Amino acid sequence: MKYLVLGTGGVGGSMAAFLATADKDVSCIARGEHLETIQKNGLTLHSDLKRVIQSIPIPAYSGDGYMEMVSKKGESAKPDVIIVAVKGYSLQSIVPILETVSKPTTLVIPILNVFGTGKQLQEMLHGVVSVLDGCIYIQAFRQAPGYIRQQGKVFHLVYGARPEQRIPAARQEQVAMDLRSAGIQVTVSDDIRRDTFIKWGFISAMACTGAFFDCPMGQLQHQGPERQLFCGLIRESYAIGNKLGIHMPGDYMIHNLSLIDHCKPDTTTSMQKDISSHHESEIQGQLFMMAELGKKLGVDIPNYTRVCERFKELLR
Repeated sequence: MKYLVLGTGGVGGSMAAFLATADKDVSCIARGEHLETIQKNGLTLHSDLKRVIQSIPIPAYSGDGYMEMVSKKGESAKPDVIIVAVKGYSLQSIVPILETVSKPTTLVIPILNVFGTGKQLQEMLHGVVSVLDGCIYIQAFRQAPGYIRQQGKVFHLVYGARPEQRIPAARQEQVAMDLRSAGIQVTVSDDIRRDTFIKWGFISAMACTGAFFDCPMGQLQHQGPERQLFCGLIRESYAIGNKLGIHMPGDYMIHNLSLIDHCKPDTTTSMQKDISSHHESEIQGQLFMMAELGKKLGVDIPNYTRVCERFKELLR
């Protein structure tokens, strides 16, 4: 199968590198100096799961460049699977790429940190291609142009079809087997709405706490105001999930605290980094969208309200 990784930061870069080192047919879309470095020198991966692997040859393109290549080569150049690993605020900008390079059988797997992305993207594409829902558990970031750092022993991709999509389980499992052979842990979800909400609740609480206190995750790993806020946000997301009719697991708090406690102490989220650097961030999807949903559903959200007040100048 042909793979396209759309967005080659820490998450997408790790996906592309793992696939390439397993001799899968994978290309990536990147930008700027990062793109130029990959095209010239290949991609370097420093992975706790693998090792340092330098100069991994991966065909890399700009968005326009990839569309041009596909238009020249025709249907045979179109990918079977597209991994969407861009930031939430870039979703609209990738629609022309997906419309141009997909074929009717292409599966699109978004792994953004916002609940409902698959359905949203499907609507943007007017149903011309099948967009699943997905999420990923990984600590990874772009350390330098052409250089991806993957930390820790967790690299777990979860994806699945929404019930109304009727995509054969065998088709989804075929992709999973391919990805597993590249060293990626994969779960084909039997309830992707539940699983993507659980990830959204975790990353929202993690990012909002880190940004609110401007601290690394080590400060959430022991009792104090940081851990207290994190737990308060987790409780509120649990209540929101229940109001949505999602069957929330009884060990929701334990699960999320375990994820935090297994983070490297110096870990910070991309949203936190972007806010500190005065860059565009995913705060709309990871903070304000959760808070707005809570209010709409009549859930008491004092902790989310407190964080919203802190960052209200960033509300669009």
